[in-house]
Amino acid sequence: MNHTSQSFITTASGGQPPNYERIKEEYEVAELGAPHGSASVRTTVINMPREVSVPDHVVWSLFNTLFMNFCCLGFIAYAYSVKSRDRKMVGDVTGAQAYASTAKCLNISTLVLSILMVVITIVVAVIIALNARNL
Repeated sequence: MNHTSQSFITTASGGQPPNYERIKEEYEVAELGAPHGSASVRTTVINMPREVSVPDHVVWSLFNTLFMNFCCLGFIAYAYSVKSRDRKMVGDVTGAQAYASTAKCLNISTLVLSILMVVITIVVAVIIALNARNL
């Protein structure tokens, strides 16, 4: 085996590293630097949570299923809420958010339509009672 050492520095440069040309953009950035006369540097720290909390609306969906199940929308919302919870347990945050958004829209629709039906039923009952009384 041959154990001769090889030199990485060429003899043409005289043993010194080559002189690289400084890029203009780097020079301008280095020139701007920090403002003159500033003693302290301000920093901003942003804490990012490791897990994004995705509400799955299971309780709301269960309430709507049991008490305000207008055209089975409450049950459908409950199904989407359970799918959202399953996606969250698997770690699919995007899928969980999509199912939770659908469940939220269905819950809002169920709540509004059910309350509207209760109000209409009460108004019709009052009108029928007043008409029966006047006869």
